[in-house]
Amino acid sequence: QVQLVESGGGLVQAGASLRLSCATSGRTFSTNVMGWFRQAPGKERDFVAAITWRGGIAAIAESVKGRFTISRDTVKNTVYLQMNTLKPEDTAVYYCAAAARSSITRIREEFGFWGQGTQVTVSS
Repeated sequence: QVQLVESGGGLVQAGASLRLSCATSGRTFSTNVMGWFRQAPGKERDFVAAITWRGGIAAIAESVKGRFTISRDTVKNTVYLQMNTLKPEDTAVYYCAAAARSSITRIREEFGFWGQGTQVTVSS
């Protein structure tokens, strides 16, 4: 069973940076895609970024492109989301997710494993 544990959230001012981490365990060869999603109060859970373990192919949502970067450490089995120049509209619970597929995807329904989420709050 894949287990995902997020960390690194917090309360910051606009313009600051945060790095979220997602420690993984129980992952199999087929679980090649990792993603970050976020959900603000009263809104749907939206795609933020994804990356493949093999090859490190990445995808980023247009809303955060140029500010957020996703990366992975194959030794530590950890995925990161570096968030720079944070804005109040980035405030949300950020979730790490894993998909049992080989090629990258942005589709929420294709991610079958989820972490518990970490709160990111950006004040103006």
